[in-house]
Amino acid sequence: MTVLYEDNHIIAVNKTCNEIVQGDKTGDTPLSEIVKAYIKEKYNKPGEVFLGVPHRLDRPTSGVVLFARTSKALTRLNEMFKSHEQIQKTYWAIVQGAPKVPEARLENWLVRNEQQNKSYIAKFGTKDAKFAVLTYKTLVRGENYTLLEVNLETGRHHQIRCQLAAIGCPVKGDLKYGAKRSNPDGGICLHARQIAFVHPVSKQNICITASVADDALWRALTTQIS
Repeated sequence: MTVLYEDNHIIAVNKTCNEIVQGDKTGDTPLSEIVKAYIKEKYNKPGEVFLGVPHRLDRPTSGVVLFARTSKALTRLNEMFKSHEQIQKTYWAIVQGAPKVPEARLENWLVRNEQQNKSYIAKFGTKDAKFAVLTYKTLVRGENYTLLEVNLETGRHHQIRCQLAAIGCPVKGDLKYGAKRSNPDGGICLHARQIAFVHPVSKQNICITASVADDALWRALTTQIS
């Protein structure tokens, strides 16, 4: 586990593509419990350690995950993530091929299929459809893959994965949304690169950046960023 930032109220770590943020039916130890154990040992805390989870990433996605160490921070972070105010999430995605335009704003209505754990593009007025907005820009175009920077304006289920697939650019390794093949590590090439926000207690501007995996393709593309 790599800790990216910590103070008395919050802690941020760089999640790998194999870790789950919270416990699920797999029974695998979640990242939240690993962080709790880290805090307990580092600060020699007796009893149960408080750790709130205002922020989540899909299991195959890597990058920065923010946790709350106090109830005050958790309440305020929950409000910020829900309203999308005073917080900005930036992702890097390696996609198959290249989008027709190098940068754009995507607006879609998405419907989530709970049984399949998958989202679909829907028409306006479709039952339970939610409006989804993101912007992307091309950072590096390779021979077979393109590195995109994506900024979310909404936070919908599998939003980036679904919307990029809809323009013919599925995330590398994301079989669920049309990738040609899986990645050796079982993850997908979607990385929560940065989160910038107003600290829930001190009100200072905080910006946390997570490095990408030590992978040949990630290295090849990111080293070309001008």
